[in-house]
Amino acid sequence: MAESVETVYLTEVVRLLRQYKQMAERAVAQAGPEAAFRATDAEANSIAVLLKHLAGNMRSRWTDFLTTDGEKPDRNRDAEFELEPGTTLDDAMAWWEDGWLRTFAALEALGPGDLLRDVHIGAKPLSVLQAIERQLAHYAYHVGQIVLLAKQARGAEWETLSVPRRRRP
Repeated sequence: MAESVETVYLTEVVRLLRQYKQMAERAVAQAGPEAAFRATDAEANSIAVLLKHLAGNMRSRWTDFLTTDGEKPDRNRDAEFELEPGTTLDDAMAWWEDGWLRTFAALEALGPGDLLRDVHIGAKPLSVLQAIERQLAHYAYHVGQIVLLAKQARGAEWETLSVPRRRRP
């Protein structure tokens, strides 16, 4: 018997998010600790800030995903864009890992019948499917920023995370 579209969708979402996570981690590893804290200007985000923001977003959205509002009352979104003195890349990566653990735990607990259930983000009702799509786009956006910042930091020494130019079969 063939899998349902809903089951295939949930499997694909987890696969894509694992791919984004790995891509960001490979970029961070290439950038290194010093570059991870470099911002292009006072209003720009560094890699470490993006890691912190994504982790905060994931903690808020995916903790008790089906039963509580995805914008948790204890979340301080503005603080996600500031780093305390002494913050290390290990700190940022620990926040990042915690966020992903929550994300995957919530997603892997979902079944096909959950996709049309209602959840709330900031009191706005969304279907589970809509909430997943919203987060998928958000994470892809910021992972792209992380990759770009890491690539800029490495310059000519950057090792591509996908198919190298002029190497398509």
